[in-house]
Amino acid sequence: MSRIWIRGLLLEAVLFGVAGLAAFAAPSNVTFNKDVLPVLQKNCQVCHRPGEIGPMSFLSYESTRPWAKSIKSAVLNKKMPPWFADPQYGHFMDDRRLSDADLQTLVAWVDAGAPEGDPKDKPAPMVFRDGWNIQPDVVFQMPQPYHVPARGEIQYTYIVIPTNFTKDTWVTAGEIRPGNRSVLHHVVANIRPPGSLWMKDAQPGVPYVFGKRKSFADSEGPGREHSFMVGYVPGMQPQRFDVDQSAMLIPAGSDIVFELHYTTNGTATDDQTKVGLTLAKEPPLKQFVSIGAQADEFTIAPGDADAPGHAQITFNQPVELTHIQPHMHLRGKDMKFNLIFPTGESQTVLNVPHYDFNWQIVYYFDKPMPLPKGTKLDVTGHWDNSANNKYNPDPTATVRWGEQSWEEMFGGPMAVIVDRNIDPKSIMAMPAKTVAKAAE
Repeated sequence: MSRIWIRGLLLEAVLFGVAGLAAFAAPSNVTFNKDVLPVLQKNCQVCHRPGEIGPMSFLSYESTRPWAKSIKSAVLNKKMPPWFADPQYGHFMDDRRLSDADLQTLVAWVDAGAPEGDPKDKPAPMVFRDGWNIQPDVVFQMPQPYHVPARGEIQYTYIVIPTNFTKDTWVTAGEIRPGNRSVLHHVVANIRPPGSLWMKDAQPGVPYVFGKRKSFADSEGPGREHSFMVGYVPGMQPQRFDVDQSAMLIPAGSDIVFELHYTTNGTATDDQTKVGLTLAKEPPLKQFVSIGAQADEFTIAPGDADAPGHAQITFNQPVELTHIQPHMHLRGKDMKFNLIFPTGESQTVLNVPHYDFNWQIVYYFDKPMPLPKGTKLDVTGHWDNSANNKYNPDPTATVRWGEQSWEEMFGGPMAVIVDRNIDPKSIMAMPAKTVAKAAE
């Protein structure tokens, strides 16, 4: 057996795994229409089509063929489809990982010269809703476009939009459609109930800015009730609230408040974002509530390649945990979520060993996880503030909490299901301070 052949075999084993090699049989006569298009429909077209986050369209052979070599590289390196959950922990809906067979089909097609094949072999095209991934019953849009200058730092901007709901309204799904993805990093649509003092001076439709905040808690406080409803960040799909006979409540007379994070890109432009909601036909049995574990007091030393972060919450009610979304900024390295039960037992429910700021995925469990009262959710993770992190804005900087991408955050937005009559404010208790601090 030649040494060159052995090296080749070892390389394939690294890429695919020894067990996978035994199962793989490279498809013969692979074509786009017969073999590749079904894989793209199942795994890629939800993002890679006009108007969505994918920078190129994979709807047709003509639009896909120029990207053939890039597709091969992306799937072999597991960059695409984006999915960062460690398979050892948790079971999730909409798992985007390619099967071994689908991966091999894509690679074999590229290696064969990316042939188109017989048009008669094409499957029926996927049917997508024009402009929406859900079917909204009601849409709320910024009343005026927001002008984004060519350069400069823009503080988080808030816009209040009255719902004019005259009765309590239950929502089963929500989707944010950015008006201009090129400058809009993220949007959060919050529910502000009547009587809340949060942003009490803001006028409907008029951009409002808190100014430079030093912590997440700066805009919180007694009487400032508001809650996360639906969000948009890179890689985020529409959110559903109808898990296990649940829905999200918008109290009568509430406002929707957009939190908008704009980043300039050298060209002046405008944005007019909107949110669509699907309404429940009748009140649900259970209430879907968005919460989160967050730390906002930390210091990351210059050059620290493994700065630790920590946050924790305790559930004061029995809950069903539906999903978790890891969140850090450009120095984010890894994040792990552990449940600590009242018995002292622990369980890892999500591990993201390679965090990617550009793809902030919401991991929905395949079944809601029932948790008894007193369960803690413990979040640990690390930042890489070294020069080896190619996304690091400045490895010489001492980094603290901040809203801009070159600053940092640490936390996990998530949601739980509770009885419909439970007060959401009673669901969890947080320590007096949740602190993530680099080792000194």
